[in-house]
Amino acid sequence: MLQSKFSHSLTLFQKIKNYDFVLLMSIFILGVISIFTMYSTDGGEILFHTKSHFIKFVIFFPMMIILSFINIKYWHAGGYLFYLIILGLLVWVSLYGVKASGSRRWIDLYFLNLQPSELMKIAVILCLAKFFHRIRTSNTNAFSSILISLTIIIVPTILVITQPDLGTSILISFSGLIILWFSGLKIKYFVYSFLIFITSLPFVISFLKPYQKLRILTFFDPEKDPLGSGYQIIQSKIAVGSGGLTGKGFLKGTQSYLDFLPEKHTDFIFTLFSEEFGFIGSMVLLILYTIIIYRIIHTGLISRSFFSRLFCFGFSFAIFLYVATNMSMVLGLLPIVGSPLPVMSYGGSSLLATMIGFSIVLSASIDHNQNIS
Repeated sequence: MLQSKFSHSLTLFQKIKNYDFVLLMSIFILGVISIFTMYSTDGGEILFHTKSHFIKFVIFFPMMIILSFINIKYWHAGGYLFYLIILGLLVWVSLYGVKASGSRRWIDLYFLNLQPSELMKIAVILCLAKFFHRIRTSNTNAFSSILISLTIIIVPTILVITQPDLGTSILISFSGLIILWFSGLKIKYFVYSFLIFITSLPFVISFLKPYQKLRILTFFDPEKDPLGSGYQIIQSKIAVGSGGLTGKGFLKGTQSYLDFLPEKHTDFIFTLFSEEFGFIGSMVLLILYTIIIYRIIHTGLISRSFFSRLFCFGFSFAIFLYVATNMSMVLGLLPIVGSPLPVMSYGGSSLLATMIGFSIVLSASIDHNQNIS
């Protein structure tokens, strides 16, 4: 009782004492690396992408610190509301969103083209963490619980698919499904779902857009169209391989500077980084992501509330999934699905969503002794 009362009224000194400075510094270092890498994508000049990424990081990083001091019980209380707001924004995008390159994914806020699907990656984890915290483990496998949780996942997934954005919709659904796993849903449901998915795969593929089918075919044989659909992935693998052990050096990546590599500031930023810093630099970046993921999991393990544990475990898996998908994509191990590398890739919505996720984890770290009722 005394512990519960104490955890609700932490002083500023106690909050700072509980703060995860290892996670904070890891995020900051990753942000600094991303700024220098973005500077490299602009050819060693402070141009649009460098300026924009720098400004957004300078705004969103302090915002993350400020939001992290919000008591974790308020993140729990606002879980459903946050989800509904982002869901509303997805509906708004489908009707009035900015259309570019055949996709309608953004809301023009003048200072930022907001992509609600990126925020939904966090919203679905937060909403499901609250849902399963409230129903408790004993009711996780009830039919009504499964139906509600799947609805929470499927509705935004369908809205994102219609934009169309298949890659982000897959990431949203996987982020939600992992919460079901951690909440204690019986493994048989995942086995049944997997079997149904495999048997229905030919039917699903028939509904894909032509460019999405082309991406899958390119994945299996990129050399079939080396100057067309296979160009991006071929150039990416050449750039990564040419980096060797130590890389060509900062601002010396030939594939990038001679413009052989398109989209190097967004989904393919790891390719540029690998070419300039080689295998050793890539391993340093992987170690940094590993530290971040480990610290998030550690926060989940020490948290008393089921809500905090679920969110931390779900968000750590999401970060792992984004990193693994992006790096596998640029190495030709997965089809190109348009998955940004957390913090590193250019994109204000992705950076904003990631920083909000980090702020909730840091809040859980500060209030890890608090048991939310």
